[in-house]
Amino acid sequence: MQFGLFGSHIIMGLFDRFKKTKKEPEKKEPKEPKALKKEEAKEPEAKVVREEKAVKLPKRVEKKALTDMWNVLRSLHVTEKSGMLAEKNHYVFKVSSSANKHQIKKAVQDLYGVAVDRVAVVNIPRKARRLGKSQGFKAGFRKAIVKLAAGEKIEIMPR
Repeated sequence: MQFGLFGSHIIMGLFDRFKKTKKEPEKKEPKEPKALKKEEAKEPEAKVVREEKAVKLPKRVEKKALTDMWNVLRSLHVTEKSGMLAEKNHYVFKVSSSANKHQIKKAVQDLYGVAVDRVAVVNIPRKARRLGKSQGFKAGFRKAIVKLAAGEKIEIMPR
């Protein structure tokens, strides 16, 4: 392929212009006040020992008196899949269609006295059903998947 007398040089020049090159980041030393520099020059450097961060434990939550939690939490959604999720510390509830994540979290904490880590909400749509010639719908509902903090557990079936 020929680009004329100067064509190949022009195209190669464009490639050079758009070629990516790695630039080394400049190391910047933090500026210190002049008074500190003079003191450090006089005294030998002392080793600074940093404390390790403590492991964050879940905040203890107490059971509270019955509030409007029964308006938020309808029932526990017991299926084969929710049973497998319970082993992974996730619990599934049928909730009110107008409830939001904050209300669900507060209701579970108040009712069961556990620390909730995360709440996911799923809207299950209605399903068409028919019986002979008549056709209708199975009602949809809203369910919440609640993940508890590590070490927390809900007793689903009392023993």
